[in-house]
Amino acid sequence: MTAQVLKPEEYFITDEPYYEPVGNEIEVFEAAYQNQLPVLLKGPTGCGKTRFMEHMAWRLKRPLITVSCHDDLTASDLVGRFLISGGETVWVDGPLARAVRSGGICYLDEVVEARKDTTVVIHPLADDRRVLPMEKLGELLEAGSDFCLAISYNPGYQSVLKDLKQSTRQRFVALEFDYPSAELEAKIVANEGGIELAMAGQLVKFARMTRNLKGSGLEEGASTRLLVHAAKLIKSGIQPVVACRCSIAQALSDDEEMLIAVNELSAAIF
Repeated sequence: MTAQVLKPEEYFITDEPYYEPVGNEIEVFEAAYQNQLPVLLKGPTGCGKTRFMEHMAWRLKRPLITVSCHDDLTASDLVGRFLISGGETVWVDGPLARAVRSGGICYLDEVVEARKDTTVVIHPLADDRRVLPMEKLGELLEAGSDFCLAISYNPGYQSVLKDLKQSTRQRFVALEFDYPSAELEAKIVANEGGIELAMAGQLVKFARMTRNLKGSGLEEGASTRLLVHAAKLIKSGIQPVVACRCSIAQALSDDEEMLIAVNELSAAIF
């Protein structure tokens, strides 16, 4: 049996990811990291949680391994499994084990999408033990001081089936994210989308109108991520109304009446 060769350098972020702090989230995360505390990011989709993690990994100079959680994610997907390669049995670490071995940051994005029997595998890593049981290897992998576990979820999607268990939640330091102020969001959209600040401000105004429709026909309003998509289309010569329809309205809903209402909002602005 052979083991997979670890290459943590593949997961380092060399260039600084653009991130505008909204509050004291950078200082809190750094303090949690120094004290070997796991971190939970809470907030709506597209508000900057993943970009924040990329920025912190660059800032702390640690490799970042991101896992997008889903219904079919198993414990073996996270920890690792035996595979047959070239006639040999090879142990292949999962992303969680790779992060522990390399002293990196493991970021489980939208953790509530994973099965409940999968998320419990992180519990020994998220308390004072800081160990990862490798049952198939008969090994207990200890996390060094450089390792950090971070998870995220969107409280707006909470339900009986898609909620974070208290036994998981209470192991983490929580950081709450939301969309930034209109002025700061316009600055972000202008920088990321490469458009003028005034146009970015109009996009933000439109987004805030859609966010007011949350719970009245829309599950979510336009995220900062969608505004950046629209900004990039506008920079490439697409008319603002068309850019908003293609990158924002169609992404928010398939309901014909709601699409008409959202498109009317953008037409009123642009």
